[in-house]
Amino acid sequence: RLTSERLTLERLTSERLIESVKSGRSILQSGFRNTLQTARLGMKQKGILIVISGFSGAGKGTLMKMLTGAHEEYALSVSATTRGMREGERDGVDYFFVRKERFLEMIEAEELYEYTEYQGNYYGTPREYVDRRLAEGKDVILEIEVCGAANIKKKFPDTVLIFVTPPTAEELRNRLVGRGTETEEKIAGRLARAAEEAVSMPLYDYVLINDDLEQSAAELHAIIRSEHAKCSRNGEFIRDITDQVKRL
Repeated sequence: RLTSERLTLERLTSERLIESVKSGRSILQSGFRNTLQTARLGMKQKGILIVISGFSGAGKGTLMKMLTGAHEEYALSVSATTRGMREGERDGVDYFFVRKERFLEMIEAEELYEYTEYQGNYYGTPREYVDRRLAEGKDVILEIEVCGAANIKKKFPDTVLIFVTPPTAEELRNRLVGRGTETEEKIAGRLARAAEEAVSMPLYDYVLINDDLEQSAAELHAIIRSEHAKCSRNGEFIRDITDQVKRL
């Protein structure tokens, strides 16, 4: 009888332990993910500046829309431009529309992270808008060409550069043809441009192979979250926890 009672007690203990582990697993998982956030109470972490480049047809725009639609911690940068406003566009939402004289003043005053001229119009990334969103804790995403990306990385080394590409060159061609909006001549031009851009890929921090949109959006989110956990971005927390353990 004692043996029977002991077995019953051991079985119940085992079952309770299993249930405890099961119920605690989600707590452990969510708690582990949020350890840094909990420990940083009172420490507001600045957002990260992210530059996304890639071949035309790689799916950059779609990926960014999926990312910002699913996660509120991201903000897309709004560029300034000297071109005219098109029907349906809104100032401060699609672009900051400025006159050429004002844009040149912004260049002179170093109010732009980067800028370029295309078909007679200027385009650039306003520093005030980006810096304000970063200070709010938002991760700001810029979609710019490889030349602009290199310039930003040189000025601001903490910037994260991500290059988006299809899995193969043939897939890139298929996507461009599949749009059905461009002539063979324009497609050939885009492919020639892609060959030039590919040379700059080793300058980037990450390459994202966009073979499946949902999976790629999840991988993009994971890359950015991992950047937040780098020791180089958590100096204040490291110093604080070091002081705490020394006082124990």
